[in-house]
Amino acid sequence: MKKISIVLFILFLTGIMQAQDRPQPKPGKAPVVNIKKPQTFVLANGLKVMIVENHKLPRVTYNLTLDNAPFAEGNKKGIDELGSSLIGNGSKKITKDVFNEEIDFFGANVNFSSSGAYASSLSKYANRILELMADGALNPNFTQAEFDKEKAKMIEGLKAEEKSVPAIAGRVADALAFGKNHPSGEFVTEETLNNVTLADVETNYKNYFVPENAYLVIIGDVKYKKIKPVVEKLFGKWEKRSTPKLTYADPKNVDFTQINFVDMPNAVQSEIALVNTVNLKMSDPDFFPAVIATHILGGDFNSYLNMNLREAHGWTYGANATIGADKYVSKLRSASAVRNVVTDSAVVEFIKEIKRIRTEKVSEALLNNVKASFIGKFVMQVQQPQAVARYALRIETENLPEDFYENYIKSINAVTPEQVQLAANKYFLVDNTRIVIAGKGADVIPGLESLKIPILYFDKYGNPTAKPVLKKEVPAGVTAKIVLDNYIKAIGGEKALNNVKTIAMIGSTTIPQAPSPLTFTNKIDAKGKLMVEIAMGPMSLMKQVVNEKSAYLLQQGQRKNIEGNDLAEMKASAIPFEELKLAKKEGLVLTGIESINGNDAYALQNGKTTLFYDTKTGLKVADTKTMEQGGKTMTQTTTYGDYREVKGVKIPFNIIQNVGFELDIKMSEVKINEGVSDADFQ
Repeated sequence: MKKISIVLFILFLTGIMQAQDRPQPKPGKAPVVNIKKPQTFVLANGLKVMIVENHKLPRVTYNLTLDNAPFAEGNKKGIDELGSSLIGNGSKKITKDVFNEEIDFFGANVNFSSSGAYASSLSKYANRILELMADGALNPNFTQAEFDKEKAKMIEGLKAEEKSVPAIAGRVADALAFGKNHPSGEFVTEETLNNVTLADVETNYKNYFVPENAYLVIIGDVKYKKIKPVVEKLFGKWEKRSTPKLTYADPKNVDFTQINFVDMPNAVQSEIALVNTVNLKMSDPDFFPAVIATHILGGDFNSYLNMNLREAHGWTYGANATIGADKYVSKLRSASAVRNVVTDSAVVEFIKEIKRIRTEKVSEALLNNVKASFIGKFVMQVQQPQAVARYALRIETENLPEDFYENYIKSINAVTPEQVQLAANKYFLVDNTRIVIAGKGADVIPGLESLKIPILYFDKYGNPTAKPVLKKEVPAGVTAKIVLDNYIKAIGGEKALNNVKTIAMIGSTTIPQAPSPLTFTNKIDAKGKLMVEIAMGPMSLMKQVVNEKSAYLLQQGQRKNIEGNDLAEMKASAIPFEELKLAKKEGLVLTGIESINGNDAYALQNGKTTLFYDTKTGLKVADTKTMEQGGKTMTQTTTYGDYREVKGVKIPFNIIQNVGFELDIKMSEVKINEGVSDADFQ
């Protein structure tokens, strides 16, 4: 079947993704910030309570935080995450439905996790909301039915992640940087989840949901003298217990710069992350220089990495760098997703920019802009109750001086170019860095090998593996014509396909910016007509139409007529099954056999498009296309699956398009020779 992806449709979606990555206006002069200090008391069981009265608005927020040390779960990884899903499903006193109905009635917001709870409400309901939060947190109702349901949901989520190149890249990067036996390096799998029982969750809750390292921060329209006895009553009976004391050796960085490669044959682009572990604490004297150095390297639109990889070269939609600052070991991570063909070049530029910030002093102008950005964000955040709660908690848990946030602006402004350079040399360990890359080996390994950087190969679980076989030879006698004929036969045969006059496909998909699923409609007429529409409920977000005479794009009420090469391409795409034409076309090249989603597929090149057909089933499993957008080259990959027979013809009911993010389209209905009229293409 002809792929349903249309160039302008993809540009519409990628435009949404890019819209959030624009230069932000520079903040003005920062005002003096006054952060109110909490009044505190400690219960006999160890719970530390901090109260900040703020009577400007009739609202109150509660933050219960368990500041426990990270712990590894081994072959039962997922216990804590399952516990987070189960806490808050009512309590031993109140059923889940009644619990949630009462919260909704008050217009409140209450959330729970294995590391605490949060609630906010109007102050007139403050006491009752605190009662509900305390009851849900301290008397959770763990049931087998809810446990089974949450475990099944997590397993489904894991299955979806196994197709996600970014998810696998992040998993492997942490596993290699910290070690799979370290709390920050281990990861959940279906196998570890299946090892977890309800009793494990209950034991984990008993061991770690304790008041020993617990903090309750209350901010808003409350009186200290009135709320204190309420807290003592609700939390005073919380049993005093200690958490298990576990220690882990700090992970070691590698002795030399190396590429750790994960072969992902379905990758449309390479996920690159340069990672080294760090021990940076907020109480360290070089904390502010380190975070500013990271921001300059990859913290915003004007950072070194983004201006190089995105603006100068057009290889990516964004590049970034982050550094962890915690009581425990963390990491520096510089990352981006780039086109396959420039993977090796991007690695060179990453190293170049990290070396640059280590060897060159940042300009005063850029440093001042970064300082202004930090201060502007801080001034905005300090107005929010959640931020005030976070600041109060950090002072307690991070061993910070009492005036840390009063002096925040002063500390930022005091950072010098020399301090930035010293911090970069201390924490940006370019000579002890793992360059973790998840990408399509057949496309990128030859280029990476030319860099003369040692390459080690790993599977998608971080296990060492052999260098992948990049491309297999096509068996003698197999031609492009044979591959296409086998596909036509596999989906129903030439006669059946020629009898298809129209196809109507209805499905749904999601994009990161949309609050709810989107409706996808695709209609094709063999006379050269095509209609694609994306809608959110009754509102059309994008509609694309091709008819015998013209074509246009309608996007949020704005119409654009399509002309020139785009029109020719759209007209060429307006056929149900492109293979019927391709089978008669000269000049197609069968380039080899590649792995697609773990199965061998013939790679057939047609100009800028490569089509992949399963060597066993004959079905088309993917295609990739190179296209130009705003003077920049991009690659669009579409994969096909879940073939089902409709009136004697097999149609893919699952189509996933990837141009830097995945658009997973699941068809709910496919009709052949019905459900299409001329009016659809007007």
